[in-house]
Amino acid sequence: MPNVKVLNMAGQEVGEIALSDAIFGAEVNGPVLHTAVKAYLANQRQGTQSTLTRSEVSGGGKKPWRQKGTGRARQGSTRSPQWTHGGIALGPKPRSYTVTLNKKVKRIALQSALSSKVAAGELIVIDEIKTAEYKTKTMAAMLSAVGADRKALIVLPEMDQMVIKSCANIPGAKTCQWNTVNVYDILNSGKLVISRAAVEKIEEVFA
Repeated sequence: MPNVKVLNMAGQEVGEIALSDAIFGAEVNGPVLHTAVKAYLANQRQGTQSTLTRSEVSGGGKKPWRQKGTGRARQGSTRSPQWTHGGIALGPKPRSYTVTLNKKVKRIALQSALSSKVAAGELIVIDEIKTAEYKTKTMAAMLSAVGADRKALIVLPEMDQMVIKSCANIPGAKTCQWNTVNVYDILNSGKLVISRAAVEKIEEVFA
């Protein structure tokens, strides 16, 4: 059972927390992590790209020259793909890139991502993350104090607009709630900054 120090927002140690082996001490499954990241990135695609085929471009109704006797190759339309201003052959059309993962794969991927952060020493547990006013300086000071001032994912136990908006202008900082955290954001972050309450909720639901 991995033990992690608990810090306050000033970076001072205020205790220790024993993390669940099932969530934070699991074996890291590389192939499942790769599958989860690929699925996440694929699901971010809008799939709205579209090119015009020869039937969709304007013009081209008249045969450019007669079939035989000109010495040139036969042509039926000036909007064939080989013509300038012609249609696009085999071009992209709107489509869905959605990839669905089953619950078991999602759970293993999340456990692997969290466990990899613990193993790398990149998990920082904060006793309580809060601010009394909309102040970027407060959250920036906290990240600097705990050693996460470069690229951090801040996981909150609940929606807190004060914290979310105070972090919005910090380069590299991203906030989310414990129930919306995803594998890609965890792996893409330099440090995972998570409140003690969020840890307890994650363990309660995913253990």
